[in-house]
Amino acid sequence: MKQKNFYIIDFDSTFTQVEALDELARISLSKHPEKDAIFQKIEDYTNLAMEGKLSFGESLAQRVKLLEATEDHLKQLIKVLKKKVSASFSRNAEFFKKHADEVLIVSGGFKEFITPVVSQYHIKKENIYANTFVTTGDGKIIDYDHSNPLSEEGGKVKLMQQMNLEGDLYGIGDGYSDFQLRESGLIKKFYAFTENISRESIVEKADHVTPSFDEFLYVNNLPRAISYPKNRILCLIIGKVDPKSIEMLKKDGFSIRHKTSFEEKYVADVHMMLLADGEKITKDQLERAVTLKTIGYLGNSKNKIDLQKCTEQGIVVFDDPKGNPHNNMFIPKRIIDFMNTGTTHLSSNFPNLQLPRIDKSHRLIHIHKNVPGIMAKINTAFAYHDINIVGQFLMTNSSIGYVITDINTEYDKQLFKFLKKIEHTIKFRVLY
Repeated sequence: MKQKNFYIIDFDSTFTQVEALDELARISLSKHPEKDAIFQKIEDYTNLAMEGKLSFGESLAQRVKLLEATEDHLKQLIKVLKKKVSASFSRNAEFFKKHADEVLIVSGGFKEFITPVVSQYHIKKENIYANTFVTTGDGKIIDYDHSNPLSEEGGKVKLMQQMNLEGDLYGIGDGYSDFQLRESGLIKKFYAFTENISRESIVEKADHVTPSFDEFLYVNNLPRAISYPKNRILCLIIGKVDPKSIEMLKKDGFSIRHKTSFEEKYVADVHMMLLADGEKITKDQLERAVTLKTIGYLGNSKNKIDLQKCTEQGIVVFDDPKGNPHNNMFIPKRIIDFMNTGTTHLSSNFPNLQLPRIDKSHRLIHIHKNVPGIMAKINTAFAYHDINIVGQFLMTNSSIGYVITDINTEYDKQLFKFLKKIEHTIKFRVLY
């Protein structure tokens, strides 16, 4: 019988982008004359505990004492937290629905605000382990339940020892208390979650650093919303580029390198490029950039990039022939849209295709030479593998065909090998 897996997930700065008690302090102390100083003290206590420099119990006691919070403040906090769920957890909501029995939220935070947030993602209430507040009759928070093991130093270890789960346990979190589960030998692997914050003292102890939940699902071959984690997609930025453009790409989750030239070490592995006006790429570099999928050029790319070679290589180019400086944000948005949805609208060298993302489907992109009969071969591959097509969109120009196929069924990975081997295929990839 196959061993059951359990996924032990932290809440603060992991499932959500923020530390909930810090956010609660901002709400409860908003009118306090010394609020800034108190905010800082609470944040300091949080970080000291997360880095293992202060016992969790002492940190928690000090933070609760400083809060001066009420149940009404908690209601406001819940509204904030529901909007602050980490992006990679939010887009993988389907995973939690399918694996509701195996997902456990284990946190030193409090059930009063954790349960309403994670329950939206089909996580069972009986699988939520956290502290609880003690309140007065008029709703003031005055303390917490000190008998709960999660209120103590090493609380997660104590709790998991008591639970004695049978199976392989995997821990995902950003702090020292999460690493302690690995140190104790209770979990098989500890994944340091760095989408929101990266603590060097924790990262260096992790079995694997996961910049997103997509990465965790990918390395464990679990169902996920996107086929390939964005943190593994290398985006090379060359030359003097507006910091806002760089931030846009970073915010979307791509792995960014900003350089003054196209360094040799990046040629074989780069997936995306954004070039400042005046920068060049040689024909030889393009030929060897076998994983390159799109180039954004912040100006007129004529005589700077060989568009014909890009087309032959299946590289989609977006540029600004008129050299309008106001388009600095437009070009990075185009390459992001292409990577996320396959949209080639306003491309300089590809047939123009613009499509919305379709939920609960897989999107496959096939780029090929425009020769007779190739679409028949592609659709024969789908029929042979019993694939139900939701939508299929083809655009061509004189040299290439660009087809997007949305399917709503689970697929055999042999299908991909089949599609890649079709004669005259230039590039094939699964978007999500």
